[in-house]
Amino acid sequence: MITFSSFKSLVAGAGVALVLTGCGYTSVDYDQFPGSANTDERVNGRAMTRAQEKERGGIFGSNGLNIFGGEQQQQGGGSGIGVNSFLWRATLDTLSFMPLNSADPFGGVIITDWYTPAETQNERFKLTAYILGTALRSDAIKVSVFRQVNVGPNQWQDAVVEDGTVTALEDLILTRARQLRIDSANAE
Repeated sequence: MITFSSFKSLVAGAGVALVLTGCGYTSVDYDQFPGSANTDERVNGRAMTRAQEKERGGIFGSNGLNIFGGEQQQQGGGSGIGVNSFLWRATLDTLSFMPLNSADPFGGVIITDWYTPAETQNERFKLTAYILGTALRSDAIKVSVFRQVNVGPNQWQDAVVEDGTVTALEDLILTRARQLRIDSANAE
């Protein structure tokens, strides 16, 4: 019989394996991912506009599949990743020293588990990163940092995060994203 703790360990191990598998590639064409400035969908050598994508239609043509008859209404949304792929990868790279709790590429949310630095065993940190758009801009990334200090055996109390920590992390992520974008452009 599988206990909850062994199941939790199995899920955590699978998550780590997935993250490490994704980190093993050295040559990735980031332009192929949705949300990047250049896509494989091109018309006359230029990236397709949203109007051209709509004209192209889906698997069932431009009008879709209408099984109930009547007029079909177009709704927004879609199944593509709604975040910038360079910011996504840069955030994973920057936070790779911390254990990953969850990562949602469609919603653009990365949550780490608690991390205790080797230098300071009496405090721990947890981060949540939000990628808010498809553009590679400073307002497309938001990081929340949570800090706790040890006040007794297995007792943690919330503590203040130093000023500038969030800004410094966001700057690191943006710098890494720009580096990935430059590397991608040079690879072409």
